[in-house]
Amino acid sequence: MLAQLRRSAVLCLICLVIFGLAYPLLGVGLSQLLFKHQAGGSITANGSTLIGQNWSDTKCSGHPLGSCVFQGRPDDLGPYASATLSPAEHPGDDPLVANGAAGESGATNLGPRSAELRKYTKELISYWHQRGVDPTSDLVTTSGSGIDPDITPDDARAEIPMVSKATGLSDAALSHLINQETQGAELGFLGSTYIDVLQLNEALAHLER
Repeated sequence: MLAQLRRSAVLCLICLVIFGLAYPLLGVGLSQLLFKHQAGGSITANGSTLIGQNWSDTKCSGHPLGSCVFQGRPDDLGPYASATLSPAEHPGDDPLVANGAAGESGATNLGPRSAELRKYTKELISYWHQRGVDPTSDLVTTSGSGIDPDITPDDARAEIPMVSKATGLSDAALSHLINQETQGAELGFLGSTYIDVLQLNEALAHLER
């Protein structure tokens, strides 16, 4: 009896050391060694490239807020960021934080016949038109997660008139920047080409210097 208990205790201790200490430390060590940037949350000086940022409140001297940078999908902008209702009352994919109130991620499942969806889509279209942008469908529809960090090259090109007017950079310079920041489909065939908005705006800031 005592021998069996002793063997069980030793086995538990060995498993605890191997699977509770050595294995996690090995995983952390290898990830830090081989994928340091990703293991650290893909953090840059301005945030994480894995989570959509709220660019709509970026101050632009003499121009509407957010017009001097490229903006992502409407999870963090337009009526979603400016809503006075609480996340529980406000439909749509709320950002992580808006107006001091915690939001949530996830799709709304609002269908094409939804009056709420039409209302907020019209507000988003108006939001973009006020900034001289003819929005693509992505720029007036939310992502499934509510915190999508990426847009398509076409989405970025649609914002060129807005960014060009606010920054003074030429359309050609901005188009070249977009081409430089366009990333191919994962593994060459998963998904489509995309642009990380955070990386695009960091490159834009460098271009303006």
